[in-house]
Amino acid sequence: MTDPRDEANDLNGKVAVVTGASSGIGAATARALAAAGARLVIAARREDRLTALADELEAGGGEVRTVAADLGTPAGAEAVVAAAAEAFGRIDVLVNNAGVMFLAPVEESDPNDWDAMIRVNLLGVMNASRAALPHLRAAGGGHVVNVSSVSGRFAGPTQGGYNASKWGVNGFSEALRREVHADGITVTLIEPGIVATELTDHIPHPATKTRYEGVVRGMDPLRSEDVADAIVYVVTRPKRVAINELLIRPLDQG
Repeated sequence: MTDPRDEANDLNGKVAVVTGASSGIGAATARALAAAGARLVIAARREDRLTALADELEAGGGEVRTVAADLGTPAGAEAVVAAAAEAFGRIDVLVNNAGVMFLAPVEESDPNDWDAMIRVNLLGVMNASRAALPHLRAAGGGHVVNVSSVSGRFAGPTQGGYNASKWGVNGFSEALRREVHADGITVTLIEPGIVATELTDHIPHPATKTRYEGVVRGMDPLRSEDVADAIVYVVTRPKRVAINELLIRPLDQG
């Protein structure tokens, strides 16, 4: 007889919240979770892109709600979680994916860019997680997935502000994991290497942007779908299995 504890966590009918879902990893994750049967709340600032993604998923039989919000503010993060609870009455999975990447040497960095990275990349994760915890507990447990980066492990030139934000995500995720595991809530840190997304387009420092784009062109980078597959994998393990950290890089990335 099969032990029910060995069964994969079925996402059919579960409610998943995905932030930063207007493009890249967030959009790919929304598609992958919908394909696995989850009901979705997708959030980002660009409402037109969210609407287009929702239309696509609903055409395929998915059930989706959209929330246009700035995850870099406590009110925005809380609004996303509240909208999910109101729409579906529960939250089972929270994917904290919203992020920005403004790379530049420290001396030439704009403090406003540093502020934006800390607010969106780090405080957005913290505020959304905090707001979701009561709903995850009420659902009998659940999963928080925080999308960090290899830049949360390894610091490098031109990445000072980005490193700081992602190292913060890593530390917060481990502290949260130790607080909530006894409540049946799993916390997983996903650390992608170089992914072909539009984040590169946002680099404000011309020389850094040129160098980074050259690195990407010189390899076969990860695709957003690769990271989305990893996220679906970790949230569908048997409940006794907690994948705390997953580092995923392109084969070409040294």
